[in-house]
Amino acid sequence: MSDLFDFVEARFLTDAVPVLSNYVTIPCLSPAFDPQWSERGAIDAAMDAFATWARRRRLREVSAEIVRLEGRTPALIVDIPATARDGGTILLYGHLDKQPPLGDWSAGLDPFVPVRRGEHLFGRGTADDGYALFAALGAIEAMETLGHAHGRCRIVIEASEESGSPDLDAHLDAMAADLGQVDLVICLDSGALDYERLWVTTSLRGNLIVTLNVAVLAHGVHSGEAGGVVPSSFRILRQLLDRIENPETGELLLPELDVQPPEHHLAAAALLSNELDDPLAHTFPTLPGLELMGRDGAERLIRQAWSASLSVIGIDGIPSVADAGNVLRSSTMVRLSIRTPPSSDAKRALRSVVNALSAEPPSGATVTVKAEPAAQGWVAPPPSRWLADALDAASREAFGRPPGYLGEGGSIPFLASLGRRFPRAQFVVTGVLGPGSNAHGPDESLHLPTAVGVTAGIASVLRAHAQPHTLAE
Repeated sequence: MSDLFDFVEARFLTDAVPVLSNYVTIPCLSPAFDPQWSERGAIDAAMDAFATWARRRRLREVSAEIVRLEGRTPALIVDIPATARDGGTILLYGHLDKQPPLGDWSAGLDPFVPVRRGEHLFGRGTADDGYALFAALGAIEAMETLGHAHGRCRIVIEASEESGSPDLDAHLDAMAADLGQVDLVICLDSGALDYERLWVTTSLRGNLIVTLNVAVLAHGVHSGEAGGVVPSSFRILRQLLDRIENPETGELLLPELDVQPPEHHLAAAALLSNELDDPLAHTFPTLPGLELMGRDGAERLIRQAWSASLSVIGIDGIPSVADAGNVLRSSTMVRLSIRTPPSSDAKRALRSVVNALSAEPPSGATVTVKAEPAAQGWVAPPPSRWLADALDAASREAFGRPPGYLGEGGSIPFLASLGRRFPRAQFVVTGVLGPGSNAHGPDESLHLPTAVGVTAGIASVLRAHAQPHTLAE
C-alpha cells in the first residue's frame, strides 16, 4: 500500500493539480445561478478540460464521453472495463458545476484565480467538487499501474448538483441499459471533521427551498402617516415564521419535521464528540460570546445531522441602511432553506410548511408562498462486512488512523434516488470538505494531503471490492 500511496501522491500533485488549477479559472456556475449557462459555454469548457485529462490516463482501456441530452446540462461518462474476473460494477460520482463567489474573498484570493498556499489550493470548486474526477481516475490508474485488479468502473461527473441535480436522473436513465446492476456506489462530494482520517457519511439531511412574500401596500408610504395604522409586512412575516419555528429556541414546530435519531447514531455522536472534543464548537467562525445551540458536543453533532433547521438565506424589499428612508415598506420577501431530518418524508414536510405559511394570513395581508421541489434526505445502508473491513484498512493505510463515521448536515439529493435505483448496492460517501474548506463561501480551498489520502483510500476499497469471496459476506 505504501507504493500505491506514493504513486497517488506523485501523480495527483504533478498531473492533476495543474488541470484542477486551470478549472478554477472557469466560471462554470450551476444553472440555478447562471440561467444562460448554455450560451456562456463555461460548463462546456470545464467538461472539455476534464474529458481531455481523462482520455490521457495510462490505463489498459478507457473511454470518456461528454453526453448531451436535450434541455439538460452535459455529463462526463468515463468507462474503465474490469481487470478482475467477475469484479462487479462500481459507480463513482462527482460534479463540476460551481456555486457563485458568495461574498468578498480574503486579500490575495479570488474565486476564479488558483492560489497555492502550503497544503491548500484556493479557488471556487476545488473541494466542491472539482477534485472528484482526479481522485476517482487517479485511484484506478494507480491500481492498474501497480498490478491490482478492479471491477468495471463508471465515473459520472455531472453539472447540475449545486442546483439540486435536476439533470442527473435523466443521464442515469440514458445509461441504464449499459450500466446494468451496480453493487458499489462511491460518492466523492461530502464532508470531514478533520484531515486526519477517511470520513464516511452515514446520513444527510433533506432540504426545502421556499420563497415567502408578504405584501400590504401598492407602494411604500411615509411611516409617520402609515405607522400604527397599516400593519408592517415585516411583522407579519415574523408571525408567519413563528408558525414553523420557535423564535426562542430555533426548534421547528411541525410534526413532519420531527424525527427521533436511531440509537446507534446517538451513540456514535457521543463517541465522536468525546474523541474530538466537541468538534463543532471549533468549526465555525463564531464571534466572541456567541452561545451555540445544543447542550454538549454530542447533541450538537446530532442537531447538525438529524434536527430540522430554518435559515433565511435571502431577503428583498428592504433597502440598505445607508439608503433607508422613513417609509413603511409595501412588502417583504424572504427565501428560506429548511433542512429536514434524513429519514423524514421531504415532500410531506414541504406540504406542511406551505400550508402553515399560507393559511389565514395575519391582518388579511397578501401572502404568496412558492416552493421548489423537495430534496429528500438519505440514510446509508449498513456496510457489509467486506466493506467495513475495507474502509478500516483504507483509512489506516492512507491516513494512519481508523475511519470516521459522520452524519452530515448538508444535502445530496440524488443519493436517495440512487438508493432507490440500486437497492442492493453498498455506498461509500466521502469527501474533502473539512475545517476551513469553505464550500459555498469565500476562500474555498482543497487540502491537498487529504485529497491524496482520499484517492489512495478509494484505491484500497476498489482493491477489496475486486476480491470475489468478500462480496458475499
